[in-house]
Order: sequence, then structure tokens, then C-alpha cells
Amino acid sequence: MGRGGAFWEQFRRNIGAVIGLCIVILVICMAILAPYLFPGDPGEMIAPPFLWPFEDREFLLGSDSLGRDIAAQIFHGARVSLLVGTTATSAAVSIGVVVGLAAGYYRGRVDDLLMRITEVIQTIPPFVLSIIMVAVFRPSLRTIIVAICVVSWPSIARLVRAEALTLREREFVQAGMVMGMSDFRIIFTQILPNAMTPVIIAASLMMATSILLEAGLSFLGLGDPNVVSWGMIIGAGRDSVRDAWYISAIPGCAIFITVLGLNLVGEGLSDALNPRLRRR
Repeated sequence: MGRGGAFWEQFRRNIGAVIGLCIVILVICMAILAPYLFPGDPGEMIAPPFLWPFEDREFLLGSDSLGRDIAAQIFHGARVSLLVGTTATSAAVSIGVVVGLAAGYYRGRVDDLLMRITEVIQTIPPFVLSIIMVAVFRPSLRTIIVAICVVSWPSIARLVRAEALTLREREFVQAGMVMGMSDFRIIFTQILPNAMTPVIIAASLMMATSILLEAGLSFLGLGDPNVVSWGMIIGAGRDSVRDAWYISAIPGCAIFITVLGLNLVGEGLSDALNPRLRRR
């Protein structure tokens, strides 16, 4: 059995991970099908206000205080959550990997400088720093993605640095140095591939955190006003929470289930990729 087959065999033994993967695939399908199932503007007022779920066959999840179809907003909100989660995570991982590799490989002054910058960012609570950045600049998807990226990359950098410090002393890396391989080649062909396992696991968990951060910002009114997101729906329904609690509950459940799915996938990846946790 090849590496891919062994990985999948170990992954599918974890029932929770398989359930999490199914949840993630479901959310991806929602995002893909959103413009086909609910064409047009999801923020358009097309229904009577305060329709409860399943009260009207045309609007299965009901409507909010302005008569907007909640089902349409949930499906289109999945697109925003996945866009922010994947983009911010990809950018944060890229920056964190480069910083961590440079700090761990070169050590000395380079390590001190990069780690001091990392520590300064980590001293500020991530959500607070995100609020400050988005509030200073005009709230938009781009601003939110940049803010989430800025608060997320330090954890990846410290993780990769620790791996690089260990791998730098391994025989195959020392052999590359003796053979005259360039630093760039050693870092990206010898150290990086062997440091990717914890990075992949951390990235899956970071994507869940990114979705939560975006939802929190949107809930506070700091989201992009031109798009519909799950956090924005919750924020719009908070004034009617006593009489129409479903408006906030439905997107809240969507966030909970999506984050749960991503965390289950992360745990499954940890079991499948970490040899010390494999069941032999």
C-alpha cells in the first residue's frame, strides 16, 4: 500500500474525522450551489418579515425582520466564510512558514529579530488586533482577510521555527551543507518537506479560527457591507432574539457545525500524519 493509501486507511479509521470531512464537503457544496439555488441578491427583501422556518414552502428557513430569505443568506454566507477562511489561512501559513524557516535555519540575530516581531504581535489578543485593523481601514473582505492573516501567522512561524531548529541538526541537512548546497535549496527541499506535517494540521485548525474571527467582526458591524456573511445575519437578528430567535440561531448553528467539522478533520489529520499517534 502506498503512502496515500496508508494515509487514507488511517484517516478513515477515525469516525469523527470522516464525519468532519463530510461536513466540510457539505459546506463546500453549499457554497458552489448558492448562485444556482438562490440566484440574485441574497439581501433582497422578497418575503414577509418574521416568517418562521418551514412556515412557507418557498422560504424553508424563514425570513428576517426585513423579509430577506434566510436560506439564501446561509448558502451565500458559506461562500464568504470559505473565501475568508481559505485565503486568510493560505496567506498566514505562507508568511509563517517563510519567517519560521528563516529564524530556525539562520538562528542568531535573524532568529532574534524575527521572533521579537512575532512576540510583539502575539502580545495583543488576536480579536482585539483584528478589530483595530478593520476599524482603522474601511471594512471590506480584503481588510478582514489581511487582519486575520496578520494575527494568525505568528503561531505558524513559531511552530515552523521549532521544527527547523530540530531538522537543521539532522544528518541529511548537514550532508547538504557539506556538499555545498545553497541555503535556499536546503531550506525548501530538505527542511520544509519534513516540517509540513504539523503545518498542515495547524492550517486546518486555523481555518476554523479564521471563520470564527470573520463572524465575530461581522457581528460587531465590521464586516463587508456589500456581502452577506453568517456573522452579519446573527448581528442583524440580535434585536429580535426574544421574538424571532431563529434568525440568529440558524447562522449560529451553521458556524458551529462548520468549525466542528474543520476541527474534526484537523484531529484526523493529526492521527494520520503523526507516526507516534498511528495505531499499528
